[in-house]
Amino acid sequence: MKKLFLVAGSLLLTSAAIGQSKDYVTFSANIANGPKEAVITSRGKLVKKLTVNNGVLKDTLKVKEGLYEFHVGEEYTDLYLKNGYDLKLKMDVNQFDESIVYEGSGSPENNFLAQQVLADEKLDFGGLMASNETDFNTKYNEILKTNLAGLEDKKLSTAFVTLQKKQMEMKYGQLKMMYDQTLQTKKMNNTLAPSFDYVNYKGGKSKLEDFRGKYVYIDLWATWCGPCRAEIPFLKDVEKKYHDKNIVFMSISIDKQTDMEKWKKMIKDKELGGVQLFADNDWNSKFVQDFKVTGIPRFILIDPNGKVVNADAPRPSSPELATVFDKLLK
Repeated sequence: MKKLFLVAGSLLLTSAAIGQSKDYVTFSANIANGPKEAVITSRGKLVKKLTVNNGVLKDTLKVKEGLYEFHVGEEYTDLYLKNGYDLKLKMDVNQFDESIVYEGSGSPENNFLAQQVLADEKLDFGGLMASNETDFNTKYNEILKTNLAGLEDKKLSTAFVTLQKKQMEMKYGQLKMMYDQTLQTKKMNNTLAPSFDYVNYKGGKSKLEDFRGKYVYIDLWATWCGPCRAEIPFLKDVEKKYHDKNIVFMSISIDKQTDMEKWKKMIKDKELGGVQLFADNDWNSKFVQDFKVTGIPRFILIDPNGKVVNADAPRPSSPELATVFDKLLK
């Protein structure tokens, strides 16, 4: 299942199975091109393993009414389960999201979830995040209105509608928050970059002003950050390619002060180049706070006069970075 943006945990609603003749869910599926086992989970915890024989499975399970995940191989789709449901699924793993169709009791709710995924995949997330504030708000309100309108289907249970409204509030609330953060970051472009005075691996301290006259490409990272470490080989390649150009490659660690020796060891072991600095107060360092950094790695490009070229510059692993550098460092 392709997720456009993160949703903070599934919500579960408990209810008595009023008017239902069974106190369990009957779940069956015809799965083309799938493995011999499937799994149902809830918020990352195993609920039940299901055996698939020649593409067919049928099992029962007792549940609290709410959202679950149905995993087939490396893919998964959301399920809405309630005791008393007799839910039948048809799918082809080779066309996972596009092929999902439900029948039986509980099918309106689960077909709604399947269609939501397809709608999210069609959303031009990059274009939306790159749009100006007026266009974003217009598109954002249209998306929210369209999704809420889909919940007016009278076939959907009241409990499901209530749950989905809460899920949408969180999901689209996250989208709005991400855009607002991006907007604030963009506002730093073409402004004078805030300074710092940080410990330098080679000794003493260094200020941003020490590098005036050169472009400065800053990597905000930490030794514990997996995605940060994954960028290191690409950063080394970029440094090698542009070593004779008017640019300084600077890495600023936001590790805790207690991990300074760990930072020094990694620089030595990984043979990290460029200017290696250690921020004075990890996430709470003023430079980090000024750039409203909420996740790392984060890359910042500053011009020879100390102005911000891009407060959220392309990563070393992005082909876009070479295009940017080639244009600036002619």
